[in-house]
Amino acid sequence: MDFLTKEIIYQKSSQEITSLLYEALIDHTKGAIQDIEASRLIEANDKLKKVNDILERLGVGINYEAGIIAEQLDVLYNYMADLVIKANVKKDIEPLKEVLTILEDISGAWQTAIKNNKSSQIQQQLLRKTNAYERNVMVYEREPNTVEEGK
Repeated sequence: MDFLTKEIIYQKSSQEITSLLYEALIDHTKGAIQDIEASRLIEANDKLKKVNDILERLGVGINYEAGIIAEQLDVLYNYMADLVIKANVKKDIEPLKEVLTILEDISGAWQTAIKNNKSSQIQQQLLRKTNAYERNVMVYEREPNTVEEGK
């Protein structure tokens, strides 16, 4: 994530930014697990604070008009935030492993949704171009040619 500049981020869609946030969550969670295992507790604490901050920002950005999935994401974000706090207080990696599993599942589903959405957008663009072509091009009916039909 360090290689990203502001210009690149401004060019991303909200869905792509959400995907980047999931990647950051996974990276920080894995790093915190490694730090706890190596008894680098201050570094682990810093990473877990970042994880909670990102989870909070993801929760704030939910569009609740999207339906039940939005509500379920909110519940998951709050659940993961609680696990991160417990793991940070006790310096226990088990809750973080659960958080990591959830994050990887959500991230994978999010990536699939983005890919499906992009292919759907491409199909819609092609359909619009085809419709525009058909509106602007006059096609005349002609008599069938018996030579072309093979008769």
